[in-house]
Amino acid sequence: MIEKIPFGRTGHNSTRTLFGAAALWAASQDEANRVLDSLFEYGVNHIDTAASYGDAELRVGPWLKQHRNEFFLATKTEKRTYSEAKEELHRSLERLQTDHIDLWQMHILVEPDEWETAMGPDGALEAFIEAREQGLTRFLGVTGHGVNVAQMHLKSLARFDFDSVLLPYNPTMMQNPQYAADFEELTAVCQQKNVAIQTIKALSKGPWGDKPKTYTTWYQPFSTQAEIDLAVQWVLSRPDVFLNTVGDTTLLPMVLAVASRMETAVSQAAISEKMKNIDMEPLFV
Repeated sequence: MIEKIPFGRTGHNSTRTLFGAAALWAASQDEANRVLDSLFEYGVNHIDTAASYGDAELRVGPWLKQHRNEFFLATKTEKRTYSEAKEELHRSLERLQTDHIDLWQMHILVEPDEWETAMGPDGALEAFIEAREQGLTRFLGVTGHGVNVAQMHLKSLARFDFDSVLLPYNPTMMQNPQYAADFEELTAVCQQKNVAIQTIKALSKGPWGDKPKTYTTWYQPFSTQAEIDLAVQWVLSRPDVFLNTVGDTTLLPMVLAVASRMETAVSQAAISEKMKNIDMEPLFV
């Protein structure tokens, strides 16, 4: 079974690997049911989806009706205005077939102009606060991609007391000195405020480039168990972060398998040394 730790200040003990429902983007309901059923084998109790993840909310909803109290449920919106965000939340609730979610997140909030809109008058933040007051969501978060995401999350946390953040974390990203410094500054603030830190792109080997896309991830992923073991162990060797699972159902079992046998005393430096011979490059530059 996968280790559970407190998800920030929420009072919920989440498995250190959170199921990333982007993997269900184009899945049939039968396939989604099989994937979601497999989460019980590893004790996964936290599902993270988004309004923009294709059919993912539609696939999670019917299955979740029988298991709603067993999972911490998160979704996201890319809408930046009050009215658009509010409308999309109600659409997500309908698609997820629930009267509330546990965590609602501003998705990919990294562009300064979008940030100003979301955080300003009649912005999405007003819809977020209202939704929490109305019991439609219990907690609020912010997510992002790219090399400036940690800086933007710091700006967001200075503007509002979010309960969680989500951003990339892997060896190639942390080889960027500025990103590494920003990441460490962000995690220090999160620890001080007891904000949950979610990480993505653990399995990123780099951009697809001209290579044929053999998986449903939008980046080229590690695909052997040996490589996936190292990538997952690298992230989880840091005790203060969560890992959102890969957006491909065929790779998911390998991620869950290594997470379930993770040794808490694994040295990240030792894992980095083993990964030196793997051909990989930054996804974001």
